[in-house]
Amino acid sequence: MSSFRTAVVSLPGRERTARTPFGAKVVIHVTAAETSGAFGMWETFTPPGHGPAPHTHTRETEVFRVIRGLYRFQCGDEKFDAPPGTVVVLPPHVRHSWRNIGDEPGQMFGTVTPGGFEQLFMEIEASCADTPAKIAVIEARFGIINDVTLALGLAGSEGAAL
Repeated sequence: MSSFRTAVVSLPGRERTARTPFGAKVVIHVTAAETSGAFGMWETFTPPGHGPAPHTHTRETEVFRVIRGLYRFQCGDEKFDAPPGTVVVLPPHVRHSWRNIGDEPGQMFGTVTPGGFEQLFMEIEASCADTPAKIAVIEARFGIINDVTLALGLAGSEGAAL
């Protein structure tokens, strides 16, 4: 039986803040530790022209809901634009990326299942990782495969389709 039996509440002004691998602000709302591993939730605040490099998750499915801004997603060979209100579900083991293609800061609500990936943002912040190599070490621990983790020989053999 799950030990996730109480509400998890993220109140304005009491959120945990962190940052993405590309330096954007992230507000962590719920962690895997608080949901017995079921999921993690955050908001990402993305400057125009920014987003993560193409990468593959080997452990979780990601779900995004665009709150403001215009984002361009790529998932495998598919590309599509996502205006406010759009929900995007990205499967594990498929290389993907997204970028704020608008002129204004963007905001998305993100969820992963199972949870745990949200810890990556907190580890980047806590460790003050400030180079692609330092960030790649953290990404590799969370099962992320991208060009930097591959170049540094950090990518695991979890079978991600690149």
